[in-house]
Amino acid sequence: MSSPMSADRFLQCLRAEGVTVVEVGDWRHHNRNHKGPWGPVHGVMIHHSVTRGSERTVELCRDGYAGLPGPLCHGVITKDGTVHLVGYGRANHAGLGDDDVLRAVIAERALPPDNEANTDGNRHFYGFECENLGDGEDPWPAAQLEAIERAAAAVCRQHGWNERSVIGHREWQPGKVDPRGFTMASMRERIRDRLK
Repeated sequence: MSSPMSADRFLQCLRAEGVTVVEVGDWRHHNRNHKGPWGPVHGVMIHHSVTRGSERTVELCRDGYAGLPGPLCHGVITKDGTVHLVGYGRANHAGLGDDDVLRAVIAERALPPDNEANTDGNRHFYGFECENLGDGEDPWPAAQLEAIERAAAAVCRQHGWNERSVIGHREWQPGKVDPRGFTMASMRERIRDRLK
């Protein structure tokens, strides 16, 4: 069981892993903690934003929209590979997912199919939204994929987790397809190699 790292430590570990970071407003105190607990944390969740344009994507993920207030993640990974920190603490990114998947993440073993939505993921996962239309055609630049790898590895390294602690939204919540355009298996391989 892991307590969330401090916001300052989160920033430090990202930079130590070679991530280019932009701090957006008072991100350290922008959260949904009044809606429920943040932690214990067990993993990292990767999403695509279904947006175009870095500025618009960062703004949306920070502020949210009608029916889903921000922050919608902790960091937004834009096409150029920059990680924009928009919130810290509980964030509206994971929603309800499968308790069997959470148990597999905690045990760092292969994931079962996600066929239930009975567990609060916002409590247990760090979240990164990645600027992409999510249509399977919008490209994933090398710099962006490397930033996803580095950001996820940074969090795993800090908590002593391996690559199996990193999942896609589609592996957590039935009906979700993100991230679309690369496989989580290939991303976990990259994270595993970086953590060696």
